[in-house]
Amino acid sequence: MGGLFFELLLQLLEAMTRYSSWVQRRIEDGGKPLIVDGGMGTELEKAGVPMDGRIWSGHAILSSPHVVQMTHEKFIEAGAEAIIANTFSTARHVLEPAGLGNRVREINVAAIKLARQARDATAQRPVAIVGSICEWTAETGGNWSAPDAVGDSAKEQGEILAEAGVDVIALEMCERIELSQVVAEVITELSLPVWIGVSAGTCREDGTLPVFSYPERDFEELVVAVSAFPVSVINVMHTAVGDVVKAMEVVRRHWSGPIGVYPESGYFTMPNWQFIDIIEPFDLAQYALEWAANGARLIGGCCGLGPAHIRELHSTFDI
Repeated sequence: MGGLFFELLLQLLEAMTRYSSWVQRRIEDGGKPLIVDGGMGTELEKAGVPMDGRIWSGHAILSSPHVVQMTHEKFIEAGAEAIIANTFSTARHVLEPAGLGNRVREINVAAIKLARQARDATAQRPVAIVGSICEWTAETGGNWSAPDAVGDSAKEQGEILAEAGVDVIALEMCERIELSQVVAEVITELSLPVWIGVSAGTCREDGTLPVFSYPERDFEELVVAVSAFPVSVINVMHTAVGDVVKAMEVVRRHWSGPIGVYPESGYFTMPNWQFIDIIEPFDLAQYALEWAANGARLIGGCCGLGPAHIRELHSTFDI
């Protein structure tokens, strides 16, 4: 029995290494960009899954696991080569204030299991599984938004995601330097590729960019801070389509490695996404051609963008 267990464990570790290496080669090989999926949380909302005012889409792992898996499958069928698990809001610093601190491991392990099941059921080509970690919490004024608490929470979640079998870890929506730095520090100690996602707000009149959720903060200062970490990719993500090129320029001034892009469309009124003026898939693909020409090695969608957008991106670059 022990021999069988270790054989299965070895097979799992070999599979993780294979996908991790493959996704890194795809990003670095100079060919077509790696296509990632779209907005998981907003697709769950479109499917009728209630969003939670404290943990947003994280509760779907418990309430609607079949819809989570189905959403992953739709993105894979659309052409996504990497799917981001529904763990954006499932770290302890988000779950504990919502009364779910005793289920942190259960929820995160289940999220990765659903992503793996979707890949096993649907994928006809290599598909990497990405574990999402975010500094965000609804408890902005409490102890759970303090750097030490967020750093410890991210370390715990990162270790759980790694044990559960993710191929990559994505730090998403880095916005507050004091939090982004502690999260990046603990996650880059793991033996996995790490992506950092930075989010820019609407360009100011003076031509500078603010941070997405914090107009008083400067996007370039954030980029300078996170670009010091040994990560695989810096992604311009959850940024309006029209601000992506400017944000890429800022990232390129301070980062010589691969850049990715997955923008948002619409806007958020907690806890629901407002599907207003969503960009058409064809139009997104035309912007994506410009991003790729400017060096984007990873392209997909964030909130508001669904399988139809990913299908158009896949078709556009599948040449």
